[in-house]
Amino acid sequence: METRLSPGLPHQFEMHRSQYPSLFKNKEKLSMAKRVSEMDAKSHGEIVNSFLELEANYAVHWREVVCRKAWLVGPVGLCNEKLIEQSHRGGGNKSFRTEELLQWLDSKHAGSVVYICFGSMANLVISNDQLMKIAIALKESDRHFIWVIKSSDQEDYTDWLHHQRMGSSDTYIKPSSYRGCSHCGWNSTLEAISAGVPMITWPMNGDQFFNEKPIVEVLQVGVTVGAKEGGWYFEERQLIEAETIRSVIERVVDEGFEGEAMRNRAKELKEKAEAAMQEGGSSYADIRNLIGELMDRRNELLI
Repeated sequence: METRLSPGLPHQFEMHRSQYPSLFKNKEKLSMAKRVSEMDAKSHGEIVNSFLELEANYAVHWREVVCRKAWLVGPVGLCNEKLIEQSHRGGGNKSFRTEELLQWLDSKHAGSVVYICFGSMANLVISNDQLMKIAIALKESDRHFIWVIKSSDQEDYTDWLHHQRMGSSDTYIKPSSYRGCSHCGWNSTLEAISAGVPMITWPMNGDQFFNEKPIVEVLQVGVTVGAKEGGWYFEERQLIEAETIRSVIERVVDEGFEGEAMRNRAKELKEKAEAAMQEGGSSYADIRNLIGELMDRRNELLI
């Protein structure tokens, strides 16, 4: 399978051609993306849901090499300090018994629960056959788990599970209890980082393969299942075998050196994320700078 390096970036990531977003494979979509980029270049700058300590090299690259303004104001999810506010994000069922879930998590050994959620497009990107392999892996791993499944047409394969629809952030509010299987969407990635949760990475499409690379290779807070093909529909991607999934689960939940080192790195990132949003932190400062620039620009227009 053909691989390529990502040129001109602070880190050189090896990517399979099949992992690139679909817009790189479609002339019409690529043309539209170029037009969007041209319009972006005419803007005053970008407001980014990230924080300096997470990707300092890329912030410098954007400002000094691309020569564009950017304000890193995240993780914005940390603005919701109350557990009940966090659990109502993501469009989930507000009647879901959050307190019951938290009590259940508290009853489990730290880091022993596996959380699986593939985002809002899960019903398109996960086939029934793949669901079955995930189920087999979970059963063979003999781990407690929370599995978010959003499509009713998949219930025949999951009738042995007790599940209820919830927002994707519901189980990111008790990080000490679980490890997350993530599709590497940026919001989910930041939620896991903010919670200090090591990740099982399983990108599907879009920017998710690009997000996976620094998680696994630079930050080293995740283990990949080895997905090599991207696509908006499950017919476009290969099946990941149950044994592979089970093996990755064990590596992330492992109490040995690898698992402990990963957890320590995730904890350090969590502390940096929290500090960035507090007064005197990098994101706090960028928010103040952004407001100041907008006010100055407003005053210039009024003169």
